[in-house]
Amino acid sequence: MILDYKLIAVGHCKHPEFITIKGGKWCAKKYPALCALIKHQSYGYILYDTGYSERFFDETRKWPFSLYKRFTPVTIEKEDQIESQLTKLGISKDEISLIILSHFHADHIGSVKDFSNAKIICSKNAFDAVKNKKGFLALQKGYLKNLLPNNFLNRAEFIEDKTSISLDEKLHPFTSGYDLLGDRSLIAIELPGHAIGQMGISFQQQPQDIFLIADSCWSSEAYKKLKLPHLITYLIHANKHAYQTTLKKLHLLYKNNQNIKIIPSHCDEIWQEVMRDEK
Repeated sequence: MILDYKLIAVGHCKHPEFITIKGGKWCAKKYPALCALIKHQSYGYILYDTGYSERFFDETRKWPFSLYKRFTPVTIEKEDQIESQLTKLGISKDEISLIILSHFHADHIGSVKDFSNAKIICSKNAFDAVKNKKGFLALQKGYLKNLLPNNFLNRAEFIEDKTSISLDEKLHPFTSGYDLLGDRSLIAIELPGHAIGQMGISFQQQPQDIFLIADSCWSSEAYKKLKLPHLITYLIHANKHAYQTTLKKLHLLYKNNQNIKIIPSHCDEIWQEVMRDEK
């Protein structure tokens, strides 16, 4: 049973808006790296993704990875780091029992090393797609190997090994998922296109159910109005057709059931709502 959840922004990057959504402006826009801190009745604190960390700058000093920070300017202040934010909430990093990774891009795995006691749940397909990539091939996948701990495989549990379930009709057109904890409280749902094996998670909360959709799009406007990104983004997406199909499914879900709060991992509109609510 999920007791509570909270969104945390662990750094941000900047892109011209027109790249991320059709009809966007040419000026640079801030895209927060959102993570979810989830409190479970039995498992305690769980993280969905971990955002950036200062390690990102260490890992992008040398060629060709220096291109990453050049084309994706990143900012993370000391107070933005995930351990600092947890401390402010009265939570020790050692209290994080599980980390669920949506995929293996650097803005999602950036702080995994901060949590040496946590089990890691991820897609085997996602990991297999990046684990042997080096140099430009790793860069094209947005993968910085040294952001993962050396004992990653000893701590990893693969989503594909979890029980596959049929989803409630309220989540249609998504029809199947994986029961991550064995109690149907956290359901992983495959969201292909942006990255191989990308996984969102769905769980029940009041007053709305929550669907965290990772990088299936970069803003709420994209799935609400079915606005695709600029063609140049398909250089980094794993599969153009799958990306567009996933976005169309999210659009249908939004139209069919607005009692589900759909949260993209880089949506500044969502983050501004969070900050207003916390004032």
